[in-house]
Amino acid sequence: MKAAYLGPQGSFSEEAAHRYFSEVNHEWLPCDSIVDVLEAVGEGAADKGIVPIENSIEGTINMTADGLLTYNLFVEAELIFPVSLHLLTKEHASLQDIREVWSIVPALAQCRELIRTNKLKTRQFDSTSSAAQAVMNQERHDVAAIASHAAAKLFGLHIAKSGIQDNENNHTRFIVVSKENNVQHQERTKTMLLISPTEDYSGVLSSILNVFTALSINLTWIESRPTKKQLGTYHFFIEAQKGMHDDRMKKAVSILQAFGHEVSVLGSYHTTKL
Repeated sequence: MKAAYLGPQGSFSEEAAHRYFSEVNHEWLPCDSIVDVLEAVGEGAADKGIVPIENSIEGTINMTADGLLTYNLFVEAELIFPVSLHLLTKEHASLQDIREVWSIVPALAQCRELIRTNKLKTRQFDSTSSAAQAVMNQERHDVAAIASHAAAKLFGLHIAKSGIQDNENNHTRFIVVSKENNVQHQERTKTMLLISPTEDYSGVLSSILNVFTALSINLTWIESRPTKKQLGTYHFFIEAQKGMHDDRMKKAVSILQAFGHEVSVLGSYHTTKL
């Protein structure tokens, strides 16, 4: 089995992938971006991929949600990964000399308070580990990377400040994706749906949510995304706390379809806390 993840070495995605697939014979495929991971799975270069989809501070990672549809992928597992971000510098750099921080967009967003308070400039990279590697490869002492403890160790960088995220209770939700649709195979605890209203009318989202309320199905994630077909048209990602084997979930899908909505099941899965 070949598993793709957001690389290079030292990324949170790599750590999550190694921990989740620890008991599986595998070949690794590190990728340069989230889109590259999804594309690798979609085009068959990898059997499975692991990508972040939501952070407890920053919210949904839209490129992942959109990529599920672009590459026709299914979710087979959800991973909750605790994230602690650190400010990494060259060994002899002074914290007071730092004027610019480098990292992936979600990590920069999770550390807004430190960036704002210290009036730091930012530079975006495709991963936390690529930012750390870039700091290692240059001679400047006024730049730092926001990355993991593993990245500091891997690239020989100094942790100038630990736990710099805005909220100590910082978690990232990863999903494991594949081309295989196995939603009906086993009992699961969650289901992700894509609901596309065929008509745009006042209260359409409310009417959709009322179906789940009436059936006592708890929803854990709701995200609207543009359909990219016409300005002002949206579809909705909805995650329900029931597997597709559950009769209430089957009934919810049937009712939504009877209302004229297009409903796609993007996955039925368990949650794993790493």
